[in-house]
Amino acid sequence: MTTTARAQGATVWLTGLPSAGKTTIARILGTRLKAEGHRVEVLDGDEVRRFLSAGLGFSREDRNTNVQRIGLVAEVLARNGVLAVVPVIAPYADSRDAVRERHEASGTPYIEVHVATPVEVCSERDVKGLYARQAAGRLTGLTGLTGVDDPYEPPLDPALTLETHLQTPEESADSVHAVLTARGLV
Repeated sequence: MTTTARAQGATVWLTGLPSAGKTTIARILGTRLKAEGHRVEVLDGDEVRRFLSAGLGFSREDRNTNVQRIGLVAEVLARNGVLAVVPVIAPYADSRDAVRERHEASGTPYIEVHVATPVEVCSERDVKGLYARQAAGRLTGLTGLTGVDDPYEPPLDPALTLETHLQTPEESADSVHAVLTARGLV
């Protein structure tokens, strides 16, 4: 009887303001990891909110529920040998801490990456038009725009901080890959 080594999973949690570059970095990283033969799932915050968290609003409680749901899915995937790459705003430190604690409780690697793009740069990028709509007073159904009139609590001790206004998305993805490599996860 032969045994096969089980793939090591982990969660890479990319947190930052809207339009910081989280999803772009996650997709580049995911493509690279798949090309290397790893099992990878990118759990895009917008897609998960649309399907897994449909019906939730943007109150602090609803945002926390959304983050906890994403965290559960990521932890289950990672615990079962998948590299879960999670680009999600996750504005509140206590919500992210709860996700980290879930991973620690199951012995599942968790890497928090702060995509630390200044709000001015995010506003210029404005990938989804959120900053323009907020400035015009046309954001409906939201309590506020994260980082503008709703709080964003930056991670105090992330595994990695990416200043995406000073590097390309590919360089940012390379930096995350280097952390995964240094920790023996890829």
